[in-house]
Amino acid sequence: MSSTSVAEAPQLEVAGVLAKSREENFTVASRLLPGRLRAQLRAVYGFARLVDDVGDVAAGDRERQLDWVEAELTRAFEGRANHPIFLAVQHCVAEVGLDRRPFDDLVAANRQDQRVRRYPTYADLEAYCALSANPVGRLVLAILGRRDPLAVELSDRVCTGLQLVEHWQDVAEDLGRGRVYLPLEDLDRFEVTESQLAAPSASPAFRRLMAFEVGRARELLRSGAPLVGLLAPAGRVAVAGFLGGGLAQLEAIERHGYDVLAHRVKASKGAVAARAAALACGREPR
Repeated sequence: MSSTSVAEAPQLEVAGVLAKSREENFTVASRLLPGRLRAQLRAVYGFARLVDDVGDVAAGDRERQLDWVEAELTRAFEGRANHPIFLAVQHCVAEVGLDRRPFDDLVAANRQDQRVRRYPTYADLEAYCALSANPVGRLVLAILGRRDPLAVELSDRVCTGLQLVEHWQDVAEDLGRGRVYLPLEDLDRFEVTESQLAAPSASPAFRRLMAFEVGRARELLRSGAPLVGLLAPAGRVAVAGFLGGGLAQLEAIERHGYDVLAHRVKASKGAVAARAAALACGREPR
């Protein structure tokens, strides 16, 4: 790791980073949860959001700023963090005994974003999700007191599904950053060109492609849904909220005819809450 200093710290407002929880497809830390659990979940979210913002929108040398993130993460695990978000991580690590690997994987995913702009196959995209999304679920599971293989496997399905949902709703935004997360093999299969991704609205071919990708993400979320039933009540509420948000977002994309190019499709809070409540009560996801 290269030496870092405050000069390499990301110039991102802490309040702005945490405020982005309102833009997510799910509630990061529901008010229905106990205070300590909410604080721990917000610590993990704050770290993940900060790293994503460095990788996506930070001005300046992003690799150097990611070096700073790694250095500050080391300080957090040593009990001497400086940055407010890392102080929250430090407290969470001390309270729960979190492993460092998932945090490092999230940094690695954002380093990959600086180099990799296209994914030839779905398997390649899955491998990226294993770094960019699944580590968050594993940290959440640890906070909820579950580290067993079955829970981890189900969590990975949920998190990969949620990452796909985010990619599908943000096709135009990602393209503006020079990135295409839709697998190139799928573009070829549905005869969609990259120029169509920049169009003001979706072509028939693009809608067929998105219908396929929405189905793929939904199947992942459905197959991971049994995780909810493995958890204690507070954890059930939290994970049902994540799942409900993802499923509601897929339904919103469907209702808009799979056109995520004309505008950013967003599920209503009511739809998310209804989905989450059904899952928390043990109903099978549709």
